[in-house]
Amino acid sequence: MSIKSAIRFAIPTVVLSSIPAVAMAEANLQSDDFVGISFWLISMALVASTAFFFLETQRVSAKWKTSLVVSGLVTLIAAVHYFYMRDVWVSTGDTPTVYRYIDWLITVPLLMIEFYLILRAITAVSGGVFWRLTIGTLVMLIGGYLGEAGYINVTVGFIVGMAGWAYILYEIFAGEAGKVAAGEAPASVQSAYSTMRWIVTIGWAIYPLGYFFGYMAGGASMESLNIIYNLADVLNKIAFGVIIWNVAVTESEAK
Repeated sequence: MSIKSAIRFAIPTVVLSSIPAVAMAEANLQSDDFVGISFWLISMALVASTAFFFLETQRVSAKWKTSLVVSGLVTLIAAVHYFYMRDVWVSTGDTPTVYRYIDWLITVPLLMIEFYLILRAITAVSGGVFWRLTIGTLVMLIGGYLGEAGYINVTVGFIVGMAGWAYILYEIFAGEAGKVAAGEAPASVQSAYSTMRWIVTIGWAIYPLGYFFGYMAGGASMESLNIIYNLADVLNKIAFGVIIWNVAVTESEAK
C-alpha cells in the first residue's frame, strides 16, 4: 500500500474513532425535539466535513495543506463536542453552555488563524497578525463565557465580548491583515478573504444577538437560542472551511 493510499485510509478511521461513546444517550430523541434534531444533523455534517477536508489535503499544493488541516481540525473538534452537547440536551433539556464554550475556545482561535495561514501562503506576514487575532478571540470568548455562566454581570460580559470582536474586525478589515490582503493577495485569495471576513462580521453577529436576547432582554427561549447557535456553527465552521478549500484548490490548480 502506498503512503498516499495509507493516508486516505487512515483519515476516515481517525475521524470515526473520535466519536465518543456518549452517542448512546439515556433518552431517545423525540420527533418533535427540533433542538435535538438540529444537534444530530449538525454533528453528522461536521463529521462529513472533517473527512472531506482531510482527504482534500492530498489534492492541494504543499503551502495550502496546513489551511485545510486546520479546517478539518475545526470541524473534528466541533463534531466531538456536538456529540456531547446533543446528549446533554436530549437527556436533560438543559443548555450545554460549558461544552459549547469549550468548543469555541478551541475552534474559534483556529478559525482566526486561518486568516494568517491563507495570507502566509501567498506572501510574508508578521507574527503580530497571528497574536492579535488570537488575543482578540480569547477576550471575546472569555468575556462571553463569564457572563453566560454567571461569574460576572451579564452586561459586563457582553461588553467585554463585544470589545474583543471589534478588535478582530478592525484587524481583518483595517489592520495589517486587511492591508496585506488588499495589497499583495491574488484575486482568488482576495475574494476568499473578503467572504471569510464577512462571515466573521455577519455570521458571528448571531452569537451576541443570541446572548443579548437570551440573557439580557429576555426575549428568546433556550430552545430558540440553541437552534440559532447550531445553525450559526454551520455557517461559521463548515462554510468557512469550504471557502478555504475552494481557494486552496483554485490556487493549486492554477500553478
